[in-house]
Amino acid sequence: MTDLFAPLQSLKQGHWFKLICGASFQHLPAVRSLTLAYTLAGADCIDVAADPAVIAAAQAGLQVAKSLARDAQKRGFDYKGNSPFLMVSLNDGEDPHFRKAEFHPTECPTDCPRPCERICPAQAIVFNSIKKEDFSGVLSEKCYGCGRCIPICPYDIIYTSSYVSTPGAIAPLVMSTGVDAVEIHTQVGRLAEFERLWQAISPWADQLKLLAISCPDGEGMIDYLRALYDLIAPLKSALIWQTDGRPMSGDIGDGTTLAAVKLGQKVLAAKLPGYVQLAGGTNSYTVAKLKAMGLLKEAEGQGAGGRGEKFSPLLPAPCPPSSIAGAAYGSYARVLLSPILEQLENKEVSKTNVKATVRLEEDETLLWQAVELAHSLVSQIKS
Repeated sequence: MTDLFAPLQSLKQGHWFKLICGASFQHLPAVRSLTLAYTLAGADCIDVAADPAVIAAAQAGLQVAKSLARDAQKRGFDYKGNSPFLMVSLNDGEDPHFRKAEFHPTECPTDCPRPCERICPAQAIVFNSIKKEDFSGVLSEKCYGCGRCIPICPYDIIYTSSYVSTPGAIAPLVMSTGVDAVEIHTQVGRLAEFERLWQAISPWADQLKLLAISCPDGEGMIDYLRALYDLIAPLKSALIWQTDGRPMSGDIGDGTTLAAVKLGQKVLAAKLPGYVQLAGGTNSYTVAKLKAMGLLKEAEGQGAGGRGEKFSPLLPAPCPPSSIAGAAYGSYARVLLSPILEQLENKEVSKTNVKATVRLEEDETLLWQAVELAHSLVSQIKS
């Protein structure tokens, strides 16, 4: 029997794991495969772009995962068929998560060493791609806006295009597609912009199981978060403060996790109502760092939030929290599986005389390799 509120149990017990597919990442086969692998590995939440096609791809991955629950259990994965929450990300203004890199390939000299192509973690920059009919430039659906290509371009021809969620258009669409949770990306000083977006979402707020607010550090951050809480209270759903330490950097190196942990400590010390969850620089070193600093709950069943405590999924989080409730993994989680997704992308099958990419569940070997890799990350906070 599945538990519709199992992710909230994870949140309360302090071993919440969220996969960030990317607020502007729209490569549908990858979103579907990442959702499938991390769901089978035990993820509690899948965060995707607020795009109907991306939402549908993630939902397809969730459905396939359910059908493979018994196989996963036989292979030793603790997945019982519980679907993680499906979350969509919105923004109230300019934000690096909501942008795409662009350049005109004709402006790139033929003798350029093209460091942008090598540094791109999403393999979104290509030159003379056979798959794309000799396409050169940025594959928009793969780019998630990390910006690493911009400073490294020898000719300064790479730029970005950003977009802001349009409240009146996106909110009804998102809320009618079976989404469980919403994350709002904001920054200090944007209270009026946040309020406009929240007013568009609030008619559907009672349907949400979870609201997350993602904010990077800045002068006056805690006062700003308190003002946001006053604006959204009372809230029927659970609330997460996502501390965005160093955005989209977890795959760069172990040091990036320090910014995430430091910001998490800052928000935790403010004793705001709700849960505190790390992001921005999270990687395989994050949980070990949290444990070493005593910022994770020691064991299930000890103290508030243990298995022995009666849990009401309809109530907000206990306030204030005493430890980090979990972590969200974006670039690191995706790059971890990229070798397998690349193999999958290079495989093609002929379906009714049309070339189609092989789906992850259609290659049993790659499927369970992907789940094993995903589990190596998920299990760190679940153990």
